[in-house]
Amino acid sequence: MYELAAENADDLWEVEALYDTCFAPGRTALSSYRLREGVPPVSGLSLVARDELDILAGAIRFWPVLVGGHTSLLLGPVAVHPTRQGEGLGALLIETSLELAGPQGWDRVMLVGDAPYYGRYGFERLDNVIMPPPTNPDRVLGRALREGAWDGIAGEVTRVR
Repeated sequence: MYELAAENADDLWEVEALYDTCFAPGRTALSSYRLREGVPPVSGLSLVARDELDILAGAIRFWPVLVGGHTSLLLGPVAVHPTRQGEGLGALLIETSLELAGPQGWDRVMLVGDAPYYGRYGFERLDNVIMPPPTNPDRVLGRALREGAWDGIAGEVTRVR
């Protein structure tokens, strides 16, 4: 059993260590990290999952970005400790945070990831959205949190200032 809670300042280094464990320290060289630099994660959507012993088992973060000048959410990273994978914790983090996003006023969310995995959460390829290089365009996915929220949204993904 896991307890989900909003990530807070006390979680920072533990979450960063989890991300290093799951994605290797070179993860910060990815183009999506340039969009996150100097921008705090979205409060209330960035969640941690802890077990009954208060051990961190998983985490998910969201960041504000601009897509063609329109505010959007960037999901990621989402990570589950290797010893906890296969228990459905990643799905719990994704589904719970997406359920919270709409009521908080967010219309759309995007990510860079595997379409077969994220497709089960309603994500589809965004043909007209351009992530900074080097990003495989087939991995740029989005989900509307409000019907039609991606209609007419196109262009480069840039950092919120």
